[in-house]
Parts: sequence; C-alpha cells; structure tokens
Amino acid sequence: MGSSIVNLLGPSDIRNLADKLDLRPTKRLGQNFVIDGGTVRRIARLAGVTPDDVVIEVGPGLGSLTLALLPEARRVVAVEIDPVLAGRLPQTVAERAPSLADRLTVVEADAMRVLPGRLGAEPDVLVANLPYNVAVPVVLHLLEVLPSLRGGLVMVQSEVADRMAAGPGSKVYGVPSAKAAWYADVRRAGPVGRTVFWPVPNVDSGLVALARRDPPETSASREEVFAVVDTAFAQRRKTLRAALAPWAGSPAAAEQALRAAGVDPSLRGERLSITDFARIAEHRP
Repeated sequence: MGSSIVNLLGPSDIRNLADKLDLRPTKRLGQNFVIDGGTVRRIARLAGVTPDDVVIEVGPGLGSLTLALLPEARRVVAVEIDPVLAGRLPQTVAERAPSLADRLTVVEADAMRVLPGRLGAEPDVLVANLPYNVAVPVVLHLLEVLPSLRGGLVMVQSEVADRMAAGPGSKVYGVPSAKAAWYADVRRAGPVGRTVFWPVPNVDSGLVALARRDPPETSASREEVFAVVDTAFAQRRKTLRAALAPWAGSPAAAEQALRAAGVDPSLRGERLSITDFARIAEHRP
C-alpha cells in the first residue's frame, strides 16, 4: 500500500473545488482546509493505520486527508456535517483514486452526535482535522460511543492540543485533560504550521495522539467521576474542599469525602489524576 496511486489535492485543486461548489469556508464550522500533501501524508503515517483498519475521519472537507488515508486503510468512514461537502467527496475520490473509491463510506452527520449504527462498520482508528471549538467534545464522544477505537491522531489548535495532552500539575491541565485520560493515553505528536491551511488561520495547530487504555478501576460510573471533574474545575482557584462543596453538599462533607479517598482537601483540582477523581467519586456522601 502507498500513496503513489492517489492524486492528492494541491492548493490550486482545493481553491478550484471550492469555487465549483461556491464554497466560502465558514468560521462557524471551523473550515480550514489542508492544502499541503506532505502534511496529510505525515498524518496518515503518524496515525499508525494498518491495511486491516477501518478509519473514522471526522470533517473530511474537500478530501485532502481522505485521499492520503485510503491507500493505508481497509475502509475510511468519513463523517461530514456539511451536506454539500458530503455529497461531493465520493466524486473527488472517484476522480483522484478510482481504484480505491470502494473503500470510502460517507456519512452525513454531526460527529458530536453520531452513533455506531450510522457508520456501517466498527472503526479502529480516529483520524481528523478538527475545528478548535468542537475538538474536545467530538473526541470524548467518539471514545465513549466507539469502544472499538484503539486510538487515533487528531489535528487541533495548538492550545487545544496542549490542554488535551496535559498531565496533573500543568497550568493547562483541566477538564479536557482529565476526561481524555479516562479513555486513553494522550500525547502531543508534533506541531503543524498555519500555512498548510486554506484559508490561513491566525493560530498554529498541533497533532495529538491517542492510545486507548482501560479506565481506572473504580466502583463509580464514568458519569459520577466526570461530575467530580466538572465540579473541581468549575472554580479552579479554589481548594478541593471549597470547590467540591456543591457536589458533596457542604465544605465539611467534601472534606470528609476527600479524606476518605486519601486526597488532601487543601489541594486544587489541577493536582489530581483521573484515578484520584475516581476515588473521590466513590466516597460521595
């Protein structure tokens, strides 16, 4: 398998396609299309896709990354919210990778709400160029509803990449970091400059690699653990004793739960791992 049988999209191809579709990239949908062949090949390589894999690609747009993924995977399920783009993608693939067109499935749907039954296959790998405003909810939703996912690689705004991959004690560690850690080991996988996009965004991007692992062993449900995470970071400058008072019923009850979980009540949420949050959830009054 290799990309030599695929005619990737270049900058002029992207603009011509956009003109044909009368497409004006919108900030609302976070549409910044990748116009650099080297970047999409790099993403396909770093995602670790194998010939047996089903890839779920979120927001394929005009198809730049899709064309790089098709030679590497058994199937690519492309989830696209924009009906015009969803309708055009099969034609683009048929023109530029005719021998691989049967590997593509396009699902017109919102990735934040899509359920496994719509996909027609159980995806192994998530690969996506995600708008900054939906990146975290999309990744968390797909990790939740697609247990078949063993991992993936997403391209997001650099600042979002930092937050997703942050560990306890980091200044940018927070709700996205803790919740992502419930499902996977998350790490930065490299920077992406802004000039590989059209239109050029006013921020840099970064790659985030996800490797599925088991959640912490706990008698608490995921929802119960995430409720603790949300409350702990709702007022992140407060100590856990104060921040978790609404969750526990009072500061004293919060302190009791924290001590039972072996957590210092004077700490702040940014010091705790997802395993710590799970232990706290087990001791809700």
